[in-house]
Amino acid sequence: MNPKFNQELLPLIVAIVLFIQIPSYSCQNDSQYQTCSQPFQCGSLREIGYPFWGGNRPVSCGYPGFQINCQSNIPLLNISSTFYRVLNVDNTTRTLRIAREDLWDTICPTLFFNTTLNFSLFDFSSAANDQNITLYYGCGTNQLPPGTPVPFQFSCNVNGVNTLNFYTTAEASGQGNGVTCSSNIYVPVNRRAARDLTNLETASANLLQDALRSGFTIQWSANNDNCNGCARSGGLCGYNEGTTAFACYCTDRVHEFTCDDSRPGNENNSNLGRNIGLPIGGAVLAGVGLGWLIFYCRQRRKQRLAAQSAQAASKEISTEASSKPLSTPPSTQFAKSIPSYPSSNSDLGRDSTYYGVQVFSYAELEEATDNFSTSRELGDGGFGAVYYGVLPDGRVVAVKRLYENNFKRVEQFMNEVGILTRLRHQNLVTLYGCTSKRSRELLLVYEYVPNGTVADHLHGKRANSGLLSWAVRLNIAIETAEALAYLHKSDIIHRDVKTNNILLDNDFHVKVADFGLSRLFPNDVTHVSTAPQGTPGYVDPEYYQCYQLTEKSDVYSFGVVLIELISSLQAVDTNRHRHDINLANMAINKIQNHTLHELVDSSLGFETNSIVRRMATLVAELAFRCLQQERDMRPSMEEVLEALRGIQNEDLNAHKVEIVDILVDEDTEPLKGGVTPPSPDSVSTEKWASGSAPNSSG
Repeated sequence: MNPKFNQELLPLIVAIVLFIQIPSYSCQNDSQYQTCSQPFQCGSLREIGYPFWGGNRPVSCGYPGFQINCQSNIPLLNISSTFYRVLNVDNTTRTLRIAREDLWDTICPTLFFNTTLNFSLFDFSSAANDQNITLYYGCGTNQLPPGTPVPFQFSCNVNGVNTLNFYTTAEASGQGNGVTCSSNIYVPVNRRAARDLTNLETASANLLQDALRSGFTIQWSANNDNCNGCARSGGLCGYNEGTTAFACYCTDRVHEFTCDDSRPGNENNSNLGRNIGLPIGGAVLAGVGLGWLIFYCRQRRKQRLAAQSAQAASKEISTEASSKPLSTPPSTQFAKSIPSYPSSNSDLGRDSTYYGVQVFSYAELEEATDNFSTSRELGDGGFGAVYYGVLPDGRVVAVKRLYENNFKRVEQFMNEVGILTRLRHQNLVTLYGCTSKRSRELLLVYEYVPNGTVADHLHGKRANSGLLSWAVRLNIAIETAEALAYLHKSDIIHRDVKTNNILLDNDFHVKVADFGLSRLFPNDVTHVSTAPQGTPGYVDPEYYQCYQLTEKSDVYSFGVVLIELISSLQAVDTNRHRHDINLANMAINKIQNHTLHELVDSSLGFETNSIVRRMATLVAELAFRCLQQERDMRPSMEEVLEALRGIQNEDLNAHKVEIVDILVDEDTEPLKGGVTPPSPDSVSTEKWASGSAPNSSG
């Protein structure tokens, strides 16, 4: 072999040798593996590992949302802006035992809020032996006969006032009926501790405190399937901050899923397989290199023979070149015979469909939103941000970008796509399409609704526009009710009804949006058992208490929306008086105390316009019925819609709208008599009270 030939082969030979040696180089320990192999401890918790992080353990060794704050040897976990004390960690079942930190040392918290979780990461454990107890604060006994005892009382000194407070459990749910309280909260506790609280002879504030400290069990979800595969392959689970994705730290380097680069779920992943596979892979590479060497030598020999033949016939060819046209080059014919293949790294094509809607590529939506520019951001919710975009075909769209591409997000993504593609209603937002569930990010493409949300116009950035007159607000209520009634007829529960999810077009027509939490409702059951999800201030209290989701859960949330439309106040506002933080509680108290005029937005003309006063009063009564603690006391959404249409048409008797007596005359003086909502038996027969019947003076 000549020197020139050896020089041309030298790079190929060196590359083959280096490639074969790669396995020996990659046996060095990776520094990230060393870092994450060191667990940390706090107080009584030992050997805290993935997905938890904190102290000297970086987030790359854990997962966002699982930071343990070790304060005075007390492990605290922040979930949905609330600190919980971690009592126990079980890595086998992936469960935590936690207790609310604000109720650890006192049963009289500063703020009153229900126990809620970030359900993309945590869920209440169905296997746990826990149940809710209800704590009532700031209660009055003015509706009870003199001397009637209220069981299970405890004291709270708030702002120098010692108020009446009590608690109930599932076993004592009937206790305290008829008592009006300014606030109540639900807290899960150990079932045995809750049972001990039902004994009047032994119940005490100390026993209640012990029950709250017993805590409750939750399950976590942090790329569980990926972590299982990584651990089986000998790796350590972690989080790649650069790509915001799961990472498997191995002794050689960081891998995407497992140390042998296979997808999670492959039961054959093992160190033995890797140790056998590396030598075999090296032998195969050596064989491939030798084959290329032989092929290269033969090709070089053919080229030299061809060159010699060309030189011998060059004169003959040149004499005929001037008289004969050139034929099609062989290279061109060869190129025509090569089949073309689609790009393997492209997303699903533009003509592809998923659940019957168009599938967009990530690059297409990235271009439509100007690389998801912050200047294009329309809103930011608990599940993702929404961006303004323009598609190549000119359609203006809203692109919802779901946070984190994990199992929970894929589940919510598929749920929303599956539900929206089966629905067609003028008051529901239209889904144009989505990305593939295997895309780089999960994106949903909706019609663009240009006029913001109802929340924007009531108490947000558009609140000072003055465009929401009473007539517009009532129409918003009716169209929202129409959308929800349609959903319920389609066996779907929205589960996140709120003014932030009610969009408005330029003519103030409603488009109900955000179906990530919605649930299909089987026809043959009365409820679905599921852990409470939704937005604080809108969630059905009986849903919290019993974990039973029904259509009446949407009715309760819609009742809160009605009160927002009347008052222009937020559903939850910690700047209000402690008794009025929760708008639903505030509204019930105002209505029961005959002070509705203090609740209604003064800009609506409630004090000066008799028609507005009469209609707002009727809507408030309807909201009062929707907000009943027991779901059987609430009307159906179809009944709510019928009542609202009756109020709008002022044909109230024809629609059989019932009302609790709130006003007596034009000056909004309270009526005498009870305001307790009618029982289910009396609702069907009750007619207008004579003192509240509509009249010319309102």
